[in-house]
Amino acid sequence: MTDPARKDLICLVADKNMEQAVSGLLVRPQSLNIREVTFDIFVHPENDPACSRRAHDFLRPFVKGYAHSLVVFDREGSGREHLSREELESGAEDLLASSGWADRATVLAIDPELEIWVWSSSPHVAAILGWEGASPDLNAWLTQKGFLAEKQLKPIRPKEAMELALRAVRKPRSSSIYFQLAQKVSLHGCTDAAFGKLKHCLSQWFPREPSAT
Repeated sequence: MTDPARKDLICLVADKNMEQAVSGLLVRPQSLNIREVTFDIFVHPENDPACSRRAHDFLRPFVKGYAHSLVVFDREGSGREHLSREELESGAEDLLASSGWADRATVLAIDPELEIWVWSSSPHVAAILGWEGASPDLNAWLTQKGFLAEKQLKPIRPKEAMELALRAVRKPRSSSIYFQLAQKVSLHGCTDAAFGKLKHCLSQWFPREPSAT
């Protein structure tokens, strides 16, 4: 029997930017093709390295209070860049499974970093980053600065590209930018592997309820 006091999902993330991004995504159940989810998000005070190595320690006390757990951190900055995204994820998932979560936990190591999720062809990206109506436009500027190759959708060095793009239009950096992007940008065009894994696991855990006929 399901415990009515138990929430659907606990998320452990590496920083405030991730907290805002994940929160912005989870309040869009229709776009994710899932039902509405009850969730809490915690930021690990020791950031990416701790999420990579010790997420199971942080989440162990919450095993009975949540149906599922999700851990999100950047591969770059984890201190274990010699490992692939898949190796980082599977290692952390094994530790979570042995600490009581069994098959109820998923880990996302974003390669190289969260900002890879920011960049898409959506016009909302330029608007939220302060580039609406700018000349040259954001894509042309990214190309001029060497961040974007011809026919490429996502810039190399995505975090550096975002920081410099904000600085160029004198828009202050803020974690709220990530929430705005997560709320408005279409989720269908993102080809990042970790993002695809996120959408898949959420759809498995929290399928949409069939429409009443």
